[in-house]
Amino acid sequence: MVLEVGSIVEGKVTGITNFGAFVQLEDGRTGLVHISEIADAYVRDIRDYVKENDIVRVKVINVKDGKIGLSIRQANGSPPERRRPPSKQFEDRLARFLRESDEKLADLRRKTESRRGGRGGWSRP
Repeated sequence: MVLEVGSIVEGKVTGITNFGAFVQLEDGRTGLVHISEIADAYVRDIRDYVKENDIVRVKVINVKDGKIGLSIRQANGSPPERRRPPSKQFEDRLARFLRESDEKLADLRRKTESRRGGRGGWSRP
């Protein structure tokens, strides 16, 4: 069986590490699904998505020096990752954070100045 980049095949998960999952393909060769190619969402723990001995569909994304790069994410029809402009929700959260930060800083300055005798307080003779 000749593996071509872009082909979709099935395989069995044979091992899981912190950086990815090893998948044994139908022809007996083993490839790696990097953690970034498991799902579209952020993957904290690969074991939340796949377990050993699971049968998974994978897409061959590269074959180099005998190493096979695989993707579960792309095999399931997910479009390639694209950078999106910042969402309105993010901008709102950032504005709220900045406003709260300024309020806390102003409060801290007021407390510090009153302890040091700032703003026309007493002075030494």
